Amino acid sequence: MEDTNSLANKIYIKVYTVSNEILVAACDAELVGKTLREGDIEFHVSKEFYADVLGDEELLKKHLMQATIANLVGHKAVKCGIDVGIIDEENVLIIEGVPHAQFALL
Repeated sequence: MEDTNSLANKIYIKVYTVSNEILVAACDAELVGKTLREGDIEFHVSKEFYADVLGDEELLKKHLMQATIANLVGHKAVKCGIDVGIIDEENVLIIEGVPHAQFALL
């Protein structure tokens, strides 16, 4: 995976491959390390799970087109999932004002 480590790039992307499954985990860079809380929900955006390559929206879209599973957090990351057609807006969960969405190809 190429590292487009630029100040203009603001999405962390990590790709996991297990057997025939490709999991793409991505989050808006400013969310790494934060814990989002709303009601009974407590969601930690861990550096270990999400942060590998600092990329841009185009790089994330490229990886999402190959994904069989995706876990996206943040306005930019979730918008990429919606733009490529794997996330339906009505299925986006909002936690403390931050969108979160998951995708699994069945």
